[in-house]
Order: sequence, then C-alpha cells, then structure tokens
Amino acid sequence: MSQHEPKSENEFDRRTLLRGAAALAGGTSLFAIGCGAGSGSVAAGDAGTSIAASATSPVAETTAGKAGGFTRNGIHTFKGIPYAASTADAARFLPPVKPQPWSGVRSARYYGPTCPQAARTGWSNDENAFLFQWDDGQPSEDCLRVNVWTPGLADGKKRPVMVWLHGGGWTAGSGQEQPAYNNENLSRRGDVVVVGLNHRLNILGYMNLSAYGARYASSMNAGVLDLVTALEWVRDNIAGFGGDPNSVTIFGQSGGGGKVSALLSMPLAKGLFHRAVVQSGSTLRLGDQELNAKLAAAVVAELGLSKATIDKIQTTPYARLLEAQAAAMKRLDPNPAQGGGPGMPARVGAPPRLGFGPVVDGKTVTRHPFDPDAPEISAGVPMLIGTVLNEQSPSMTNAALEAMTEDDMKKRAAERYLDKADAVVAAYRKAYPSVKPVELLSRMFSVRINAVTQAERKAARNAAAAYMYLFGWQTPILDGRPRAFHCSEIPFVFNNSDVSAFATGGGPEARALAAKVSDAWINFARKGDPNHAGLPAWPKYDANGPVMVFDKTCEVKNDPDRELRKVVTEAMS
Repeated sequence: MSQHEPKSENEFDRRTLLRGAAALAGGTSLFAIGCGAGSGSVAAGDAGTSIAASATSPVAETTAGKAGGFTRNGIHTFKGIPYAASTADAARFLPPVKPQPWSGVRSARYYGPTCPQAARTGWSNDENAFLFQWDDGQPSEDCLRVNVWTPGLADGKKRPVMVWLHGGGWTAGSGQEQPAYNNENLSRRGDVVVVGLNHRLNILGYMNLSAYGARYASSMNAGVLDLVTALEWVRDNIAGFGGDPNSVTIFGQSGGGGKVSALLSMPLAKGLFHRAVVQSGSTLRLGDQELNAKLAAAVVAELGLSKATIDKIQTTPYARLLEAQAAAMKRLDPNPAQGGGPGMPARVGAPPRLGFGPVVDGKTVTRHPFDPDAPEISAGVPMLIGTVLNEQSPSMTNAALEAMTEDDMKKRAAERYLDKADAVVAAYRKAYPSVKPVELLSRMFSVRINAVTQAERKAARNAAAAYMYLFGWQTPILDGRPRAFHCSEIPFVFNNSDVSAFATGGGPEARALAAKVSDAWINFARKGDPNHAGLPAWPKYDANGPVMVFDKTCEVKNDPDRELRKVVTEAMS
C-alpha cells in the first residue's frame, strides 16, 4: 500500500502527520450546545501521584504465566506482556505463534520492544518534535507485546475493553510513541480496560515472499495476523484484568484506522471485537498483491538471494533489508510523486506509491475493507467514523507559509488537481470567502471523501449504526498554525489534554472538550452509541449526513461539505 510523503516545505513527518495508507481520507441548522467541563481526572505524571509496585501486587494471570505491573492512583498498569513469541530469525516473515510459558511472576512494568522501522524524520524539525514529544522506544523483532490499563483485577466486573491500534500507516509507529497513548486517564474516567499493542510493520509485516516457498505463504499479511493474534489474547486473558471479552471495541487513528477498517472485513477477526472506531483512517481498498510481489522480488534480487537461498533473508540484518528496499523502490519508481495527505494522492492521476502493506490474498484478507460495499461479516458491528478539519496543515511547522498569497495557493492547488484546480479553488473560496489562503489550501487538501463513503456504505447495510464526527478545535500552540491537525484529536479521545499540553496548550478549555470527546468514545465502547448528556443529540448516520462537530461549541451539522466533496471527486476522476 502506498504511503504519502509530505512536500518538503510543509516539514511534515509522514510517520505522525500523514500516517495513513493509500486511500485514507481526511474530514466532515441544527442544534448546538456548549461543551461544558466534565469531571476531573488525574493526569499521568501529575504531582502527588502515588505509585505502588511489589512482588505480590498488582499481579495478573495470563495463559502464559503471571505478570507483575504497578498501580498509580488506582489504575493497574501492565506493559510489554507477550501475546505471541518473538518473530526474529527463523520466525521472521512467518505467522505469529503463542508465546512460551514462563514460571514465576514476569515483570511487566515498562514498554516492551517496538517493531524495527526507519529512522523518524520528524526530529529534524524542532517545532514538529515539540508538538509530538515522541517516544520511539527500543526496536526488536521480539515486539509482539500488549500494554493494559485497568481499574480492577479479577474482581468479577465485566468492564468494556478498548483496544487501541496505533498510527503510522503500515510502516511505522508503536503503542507508546505519543504521550497521549498513556491510557491511564481514559481507564479511570470510563471504568474501562484499555489495551495498546505493537505488531510487525513495513517489510517485516507485509513483504510478499509467497513465490519463494510454502512457508512464506502468509508473509504479505503477517502484520494483520499479529493483530488477530493480539485480539485472541484479549479474548483469552482480559477477564483476569477486569474486562469483558464480549465487549471489545477496536479503535485507531490514521494507519490505525486503516487497521480497524481491514479487521472489519476479515473472517479471522470475526467475533473478536464488537464495536469499531476509525479516526482519520477510513480505508476502502488495500494494496495491490502483484505490486507487492514485484517489489518483494526486487528486494530479493538486491539482496542477491534466490529461491534456493531465500531462507538467508531471515537472518539478514534489518538495516540491510531497508537498504535493499530503498534500492528496489528507486529502481522500480525512479521519480516518485511527492506530497499528498491522508486519503489524497500527490496529484490527480498519480500512480500508487510503492511500499509494503497488507493485500487481498484470499485467505487471511479475503476482500477489500469497504469496496465495493461494507463487509457483510461485520454488519452487526457499530462504527464511529470521523476526521479532523485540517488533516494537512501546510504552515504547521513552517510559519512563513502563513503569508501565502492567493496566487501561490492556486499554484499549489494546481499541483494537486491539475486542470481541474480552478473549479476546486472556486468552490472552496465560495464556501469560505474570508479564510486565509493557507487555510483554504489546508481544507482543500483535507476533504473527507473516504470517511463519508465508508459511513454511507456502512449505513447502507441497514444493520448496526454508524456515527460520524468532525474534530474542528484549533490548538493555540505555535500561534494556532497547526489548526485542527492530523492526530490533534488523540489527546482528547484519551482524556489527556494536559498530558499532551505541548500539542493542546492544556488548560480548562481543552480539558472540558477532552471530557466531552472521551465520554463519547467511552459510551460508544459501552453500548455502541456515543451520545451522552454533555453533547447535543447525535443521530445515527443516514441520508442527511449528520456529523457531530467537536469544537469550542459542539454541534450537529447535516452534510456540511457535500458540494465540496462533489467538486473534488469530479476533479480526481
């Protein structure tokens, strides 16, 4: 599946701002109500925090052995628990298998290894690093680990379970990389069990080696097999952590939303979750199997291997695999298209970007997630689908672009929409006559076509409900330049607006909105309906296209960008 690269002047980090796979989409009288303050919460790491960890408490029982965690202000936390065995060496590129049992109490108090991946480019921009405060962890192919936050252990309660799938497309990221991924506050606020996890990515998770031997028949989808295995671990173990295995919600942002979309179509995942949330990651189609195989063959050739010597690839240093992939991609596509945002091609008619991601193989993945329709296999699973207003925010880490002129904006639009650019610009300028050129460009490149298509196809099943949202709240950080940027809703979902104050600014306004957003996600996890007393009535998605807009004032709007989507769709056809 292709990965979108930002234009150099945007200074975006693909792995955090544009971490969608190809086909991920960006974005969107009636009734309005102010977003008031919610109940208080204790931010992870706040002064006054009380932490306890001993040989005997907290301890949780898993199918592989006992795990020892720690307790902070009433929430028990367990990190780095293996849900499958190491995938290093002879297990590389093969399906996951159960972990080896251990004796005694295994320490599970800090994050386990992250999947190896290319070096993060975002560190090169100080403002980008300031906003995200990444934790890249320690890479290892022994990375199939889960992290669990829970208010109670084996206490007879059946709490809803929320399983977070991180962003980064299919190539990067981890369950710990953003401060907001600390799930303590969400667990406390909702009395829910929250699970985060790592899985195989990039060449390790999705290289199609099926032509080189039967043992590699599932290599092109090893990463999604990891996801299924993690959900099986939840099914088999979560009751011991105070959770209900029959009330599991999967939720993910950007590439994580793509993972949620894929799981909704997979027979192997049926019954392992019961509700699903897609945040800025609506994926209709997966990558091309032939293109994946072509790239894999080019990588094998770069490594000097053959069908007779292919097993040497399992012990080839990871850095060498990356070098071979880069060389193969340059040879196959010497002039790749630049730019693009979540769900947006670099330009009209641009071919798919080369890269490794899951493909329809007829066995693990039997169809595209939401094309030509919503999958029947998950018809009974309610969905919450949405985007942020400025999925692509050009001046986010480049203040000079705030002074963009109307002519410069039109030139940049022409790079994307070619001869249809004038029509697109005219439609957006008519809809937003007073916004700055850089803001207009941001909205023009953040259209929510795939998210709406996913919701429409889900609603057409006439079974479980779909709900739509648009996160429009603008951060005050960096003079407001980031706007409602890709990833900006994550701290609010996790009730971590103070934990992620470098991105939100912190303070009472952000805290109040975080209460409203996190309560919506909690209620959806509890009953498949995000409505709660702090919001206006939120209708199920139907032909009217109702969207909950999260902002300083929360309100429902009916299909606010219908005409804009139409003109962009026509330009892209």
